[in-house]
Amino acid sequence: MKVVLFCGGYGMRMRNGTADDIPKPMQLVGPRPLLWHVMRYYAHFGHTDFVLCLGYGGQHIKDFFLDYRETASNDFVLRGGEVELLSTDISDWSVTFVHTGVDSPIGERLRKVRHLLQDEDMFLANYADVLTDAPLDSLIDRFTVSDAGAAMMVVPPQSSFHCVELDDDNVVLGITPVSELPLWENGGYFVLRQDVFEHLPPGGDLVEDACRGLAKEGRLLAYPYRGFWQPADTVKERAMLDAAYGCGDRPWMLWEKR
Repeated sequence: MKVVLFCGGYGMRMRNGTADDIPKPMQLVGPRPLLWHVMRYYAHFGHTDFVLCLGYGGQHIKDFFLDYRETASNDFVLRGGEVELLSTDISDWSVTFVHTGVDSPIGERLRKVRHLLQDEDMFLANYADVLTDAPLDSLIDRFTVSDAGAAMMVVPPQSSFHCVELDDDNVVLGITPVSELPLWENGGYFVLRQDVFEHLPPGGDLVEDACRGLAKEGRLLAYPYRGFWQPADTVKERAMLDAAYGCGDRPWMLWEKR
């Protein structure tokens, strides 16, 4: 199953005021960029045919793969100046690089790679900025037996704020953490059918247009997940993941548990 990864946004909340053009998916978690971790997650479940929707800073992503060094994350033997890898990361991957515009919204990026997906009854999609240990097979299996046009992983609200309930005299009746409310938010992991394109206008958005349209038809499936799910949308969140990696706390790296 092909995996479409949206890698072309500016990532302004990640840039921390700097002027560099390194896209968010190329920010490091351990010795490898965030994008690599997302791709290894999909490869762990057997999905190794990737379509990268590039935009801002796309050359950094191209250069990373063109100059890819397997020895950075695999054991190897150096014998007579020749490298013998004991394991490999990407030897069985197919990666298609497509420039989808610097300012394109997510839905438009998907539209621009539609020709690469026309033979796919179902395909996967991801923002490439969130890590999880969710059982992807379960999400796909549930979607496969449904007639839904799209499925999305949903997670509890991640905010640390509290909601305050007041009476008519502004006396506090209760305080509830947002994470305990009966609400769910988009987790960024999608399984899609070709039907999604029927709801994507030019310049449209995947969630606001396509998913909302399918929801009105009763054809949007949710997969609630309360396990490990961590975005890297800001400098702080990326630093948290990097620190966890350094401490050996890497629940998203399912491929290490084989």
